[in-house]
Amino acid sequence: MTSPIVSTQWLQKNLGREGLVLLDASMSKVIGKEPITYDTPVYIPGSQFINLEQELCDLHSNQVHAFPTSEQFAQELKRQGIAADTTVVIYDNQGVYASPRAWWIFKAYGFDQVYVLDGGLPKWMAEGRALTDKLKPPVSLDEVPSVSFLDESVRDVGYLLQRLGKGQLNILDARAQARFLGEAEEPRPGLRSGHIPGSINLPFTQVLNDIEFKPDHELAELFSQLPMAAERPSVFSCGSGITACIILLAAAIAGHDNLSLYDGSWSEWGADENLPIE
Repeated sequence: MTSPIVSTQWLQKNLGREGLVLLDASMSKVIGKEPITYDTPVYIPGSQFINLEQELCDLHSNQVHAFPTSEQFAQELKRQGIAADTTVVIYDNQGVYASPRAWWIFKAYGFDQVYVLDGGLPKWMAEGRALTDKLKPPVSLDEVPSVSFLDESVRDVGYLLQRLGKGQLNILDARAQARFLGEAEEPRPGLRSGHIPGSINLPFTQVLNDIEFKPDHELAELFSQLPMAAERPSVFSCGSGITACIILLAAAIAGHDNLSLYDGSWSEWGADENLPIE
């Protein structure tokens, strides 16, 4: 498969296939959209749960939703029974919200066979497909697998500061326009209002048709209309590094490469009085 996303039809045909692990990466807190709520637990059959807010978050970091350490990620692979040759499909219960974040974590640790279920659980349910109220217990690996972090997949403040104003970088911000322009308060206390100088606003809702990604050609057209240079690396930001991954994945679907995540995002940049803002 060449696309980073798979359809519900594809998943239906491949559910239960040997070597495929299905992960529910739903988060307890949803910011930037009206959350879809559920009265009782509901999952796609065969799902295992992967916890972005605990097991795949460096809780020792001062950052909000900090990227997991190599040790954390390797231990989670062992627990989930995910080997180097495993095909991983990730979804969430909002359609497309947290699953791209989990996808990028896997990509950052060198996994090629990792995909997001387009439309996630809401689309699966809307199509009347089978559901369950129970998660599948993972079958742990015997040993902790070896993983290698790709440094260029995640960027920090220093990387951005060295390149600001020099025409070397595209910085895309997934927050709503009012937050980007400093016209709305940030949901997290203590943050300044505004955006990283020279960054481009692309609210994550603009790459979606409600619960799923817009078609490839529409995403390609959307990105072609942005004031970004195709030859420059693109770094994606948001409030805390979650929804940035939605527009990062949209860029990948549209055929862009040389993509990375500013993991600290506005929760880090907006809190530091020494960093410039617009």
